[in-house]
Amino acid sequence: MKAMILAAGRGERLRPLTDETPKPLIEVAGKSLIEYHLQNLAAAGIHDIIINTAWLAEKIHQQLGDGSDYGVSIQYSDEGTALETAGGIINALPLLGEEPFMVINGDIWCDLDLSTLKIKNNALAHLVLVNNPEHNAKGDFALEHGLIKNTGDSMYTFSGIGIYSPEFFAQQKHGSSALAPLIRNKTDLGLVSGQLYEGSWTDVGTTGRLQELETQLTR
Repeated sequence: MKAMILAAGRGERLRPLTDETPKPLIEVAGKSLIEYHLQNLAAAGIHDIIINTAWLAEKIHQQLGDGSDYGVSIQYSDEGTALETAGGIINALPLLGEEPFMVINGDIWCDLDLSTLKIKNNALAHLVLVNNPEHNAKGDFALEHGLIKNTGDSMYTFSGIGIYSPEFFAQQKHGSSALAPLIRNKTDLGLVSGQLYEGSWTDVGTTGRLQELETQLTR
């Protein structure tokens, strides 16, 4: 399996930190967020990595290189101007191949064993959900009998970790587009499986949450 790390965003909520440092290169406990992902992917036996870039792309290239320092092989999908989540994936499809691939948001931290993930129930995608943090108290999706639902009695937050079949993006136009509406559409068709992960997970979207994660990893 190949994996894609989404790393093109500007990181507005983390300014001024992201004025000169791309968000995935922000360090927590002495290591950048994206380095945690590379190490977790390598540990899971996933060594072919695609990283999309836009904001301060050259700094990501310079720090990570070809990935050999992390035991992986990195290819870059340089967008120039960020294409959002779905747009970035669609742009990188020629690099991702014909088999299902993993996608991870570059601005999260999670200790999930990535080798355990797979698409289930003949779905076109598989999402990892987590319990709702304070900043997303209403959640995003429900989970019933291994399938993602758009509504339900118990709602959970999408972790930013998923596996997608290339067919999931069939007939989607190139250009800037978000992933959430596409997921919701496929969910309505019963084509998205999922699981709940109750281990450690953080969306590092603000300086406050960045500091909380730093405290968690250094105590």
